[in-house]
Amino acid sequence: MDLKQLEYFVWVAEMGSFTHAAAALGMAQSALSRQVRLLEVELRQNLLVRNGRGVTPTEAGRVLIDHGRGILHQMARAREDMERLRGGVSGAVAIGLPSSVARVMAVPLMRTFRKEMPEARLSVSEGLSSELLRGLVSGRLDIVVLYNGQPVRDVDVSHLIDEDLLLVRARPPGLAEDPPPGPIPLAEVARLPLVIPSRPNAIRMHVETEMALIGCRPEIALEIDGVAGILDMVADGAGYAVLPRNALRNSPVTSAYSAQVIGTPPLRVALSLATSLQRPATQVQKATLDLVRLAVSKVLRPE
Repeated sequence: MDLKQLEYFVWVAEMGSFTHAAAALGMAQSALSRQVRLLEVELRQNLLVRNGRGVTPTEAGRVLIDHGRGILHQMARAREDMERLRGGVSGAVAIGLPSSVARVMAVPLMRTFRKEMPEARLSVSEGLSSELLRGLVSGRLDIVVLYNGQPVRDVDVSHLIDEDLLLVRARPPGLAEDPPPGPIPLAEVARLPLVIPSRPNAIRMHVETEMALIGCRPEIALEIDGVAGILDMVADGAGYAVLPRNALRNSPVTSAYSAQVIGTPPLRVALSLATSLQRPATQVQKATLDLVRLAVSKVLRPE
């Protein structure tokens, strides 16, 4: 069995598309398809079912995905061990971050990673916590940071910090708020038109749950997935937003918004770190976990 063919198959199966896998691998789709077909011929099994939306693995394909991930992981470990013998740390690690976290943490994390492990490679993906978790389970991501992370089979979830959730509104031009407004009750927030992500966004689900506990439901003005889009609509006067404190940081127009703590004690959402229990962590992944925790302690701690 050719290791390259195995790697190509795993990429296609995990991405569900020859087109997307070919783009990620930087090769022609026809060449990628030919290599996967050669693997199917050698194994005398159909590994993928082609359809109009992409591909899905057959039963034989699902079995091979599990073996393939383990084999490729062991090959990465072998390369890292060889690299460590000559005093370096190499390999690749893929991290997933919620958009509001990536806004403030991606750059300092990348900078520290390059300094500490110049021969290793780091990729950062942004997305909803639910999407990031699926990427972790599928093997596309090695480490993910989640909002309101819940225990999941074969996933280790550890608490990082609790972030304040703030009510964000547009600030009229020229209006300065001094001192800042005090806390606003959650019941009052429920009566305001909210610009909020669609389900199953972790923060939306958390807000809805907390409101339900006091007998309220949110008034939804608009559903928008993405911090930038939400802030643009709030600035345009479409409604209010409930966002983590760090979502406002690094915004090019922070002065356009007014932020207010929700409730007493403040409404907060947990930020967690998740890794897969199906795949043992490589050395570079272990080192990256330490860098993520360090970045959180420096960048995301409440001011």
